[in-house]
Amino acid sequence: MDKFVSITSEDVELANSTFLSDRANVVAKNAVTGKGIRDVARNPEAAAKNTSTFDIEVKQGERCDQKRSGRCWMFASLNTMRTRVMKKYNLSTFELSQAYPLYWDKAEKSNWFLENIIDTVDEPLDGRLVSYLLLDPIGDGGQWDMFRSLVKKYGVVPKEAMPETESSSNTGAMDKFLTRYLRKSACQLRDAHANGAGVDELREQKKQIMQNVLHLLDVCLGIPPKSFDVRLRDKDDKLVLSGTFTPQEFFEQAVDMPVDDYVSVISAPTADKPFGRTYTVSRLGNVVEDRGVRYINLPPQELKKAAIKQLKDDLPVWFGCDVDQSYLHDEGIMDLDALDIDALFGFQIIDGFDKAQRLDYHESMMTHAMVLEGVNLDTDGKPTLWKVENSWGKDHGKNGFDSIADPWFDEYVYQVVVNKKYLEADQAKAYDETEPIVLEPWDPMGSLAMLR
Repeated sequence: MDKFVSITSEDVELANSTFLSDRANVVAKNAVTGKGIRDVARNPEAAAKNTSTFDIEVKQGERCDQKRSGRCWMFASLNTMRTRVMKKYNLSTFELSQAYPLYWDKAEKSNWFLENIIDTVDEPLDGRLVSYLLLDPIGDGGQWDMFRSLVKKYGVVPKEAMPETESSSNTGAMDKFLTRYLRKSACQLRDAHANGAGVDELREQKKQIMQNVLHLLDVCLGIPPKSFDVRLRDKDDKLVLSGTFTPQEFFEQAVDMPVDDYVSVISAPTADKPFGRTYTVSRLGNVVEDRGVRYINLPPQELKKAAIKQLKDDLPVWFGCDVDQSYLHDEGIMDLDALDIDALFGFQIIDGFDKAQRLDYHESMMTHAMVLEGVNLDTDGKPTLWKVENSWGKDHGKNGFDSIADPWFDEYVYQVVVNKKYLEADQAKAYDETEPIVLEPWDPMGSLAMLR
């Protein structure tokens, strides 16, 4: 520490005297200490841009609410699926159960974690890899590819077939105790290996661990239905679907979405991720027998082109972003001009830090998943404003929807999920045929959308 330089009293005196000599600093201090940074930095002109009318718009049902859980990626995925049910059966609204995939995701993530612990028993406990695996083994977050894996294996159910519980709406306590049990189990598995147990013996231990995991989930979330009765009435009160279904049968008949045709397109302009290449993230996933994640990396304008094509076909678009950047929470507006932070403090905090640098220096990553359900276009057909279905209830934003100014999309949208047919031919070919570059588990593109 001898070479480090400390703050001196002269440094503090200079900062204080400089600060108090400027009237704007005093005004900012008085305002922020009373009202907070965001309220004082709010730009009313940006708030005025939030329109309720869009050139292209997919009509969704009543707004959903993930409450105090990190299930945004599940809500976004299910909201893209319920559209199909509503169209097919002429429904005014419809909601798929979010507790059902939560149950299976926790189970599959637990198994995924334990398999990774068994696979890394010879790695040092204090090494970066094992430390990372232990950090958040079954958190609420996820990505589209992980949801696709769940749907392919377990199907979906209407909300009435597996309604919300206290632990699905408020996952904190359940996550805490399940995480503790899994870390304890990881310790037992590593200790058993150190005492001579082979992989087969460890997997026998894992079977009992998983029985306890499922027991915990049954207590917190209830037992998922193997089959259920359905009665759907359309806008004219006509019975349009009735019968008994398994979750897989209901997905096949009612949702009828070719999930394997939907691909993840990311936009990360960092030096280690050339555009036009495919990527995967080491040890990221949930269902071990299905593939992990796979992306193609493209410039933002390519994400927009594909998204607009899908919206024009009256289909919403799953997307992931860093929602809290330049965001007016109450109005639900994402706009680079929404908060004038640099003017408030008098020096650059926001400006001068580009997208690649923000990713490289851990300032930004995907934190939240939502659904694009509309867009406004200028006279040249270029997007200007996007309509977003959030999962924070109807009282958020404007009746539950947010808006994204197009320049914000460039900077903070990191992923869209579109049908492969909306990509250019060379892009679809690259996605299908090129060997993906494997990113480290802690790469920012492996972040899990989970903002509560």
